[in-house]
Amino acid sequence: MKLGKGRLFESGIALPIFLFLLWWAGSNAGWWNPFLLPSPGRVFDSFILSIQSGELQIHVWASLDRIIRGFGLSSLLALSLALLCSWFPSLFVQLEPTLEFLRHIPPMSVIPMLILWFGIGEAPKIILIILATFFPVFLNTLQGIRDCDQKLIEVSKVFGYKKWHQFKYIILPSAVPSILTGLRLGLGYSWRSLVAAELVAASSGLGYMILDAEQLSRSDVVLMGIFVIGALGAFLDYGFLWGIKRYLKRGIEV
Repeated sequence: MKLGKGRLFESGIALPIFLFLLWWAGSNAGWWNPFLLPSPGRVFDSFILSIQSGELQIHVWASLDRIIRGFGLSSLLALSLALLCSWFPSLFVQLEPTLEFLRHIPPMSVIPMLILWFGIGEAPKIILIILATFFPVFLNTLQGIRDCDQKLIEVSKVFGYKKWHQFKYIILPSAVPSILTGLRLGLGYSWRSLVAAELVAASSGLGYMILDAEQLSRSDVVLMGIFVIGALGAFLDYGFLWGIKRYLKRGIEV
């Protein structure tokens, strides 16, 4: 099946193709120092060699394992606290100043303290993911619950719904799109924060691989690692978005 010019631009791949061709042509023409920007062929060779040696798989799995644990714990904490704060508004009144203060602290700024407390093991990286992921999930969940149509709640009261049934059958389902949006945003933040943490204190992972390659002056491996990080991040995001659409579509059909 041929991809026409219009379809090419509509699909959004025209710019990546143009940049790749520019990179390839510039590398062959010697427009820049190959040490600073290696050729596509050299980067691809590094990718193949790292797969053959098994090194890339080790670093990818190390990063994904941290994401699974950190994002899972953060989402559980954020969702639980958001539900509690919506159920008990007075609790949120007490917690809001503290949460607002913590929300404005960049997660990367606490890395030195985390290293002092927990060393360079897994704990600092998991905690960093939790800090980066918590607020997008918490705030979107809380806002989704607050945005529930009050008319529906009034109707439920007319029909004798208790508070728990109102929350279960009306408020929570209406908040699902906001909750899923928060989870998607949190997943992206967790990925970026993890790679940043691995650049500072780690002995494995994609961030560590890039830092180690930089110290060995292997710009091809650095660039390959950047591409792998971007590709995996996009894959996780599109996969999560696909799951959201599938869930919402099934909900509509039901």
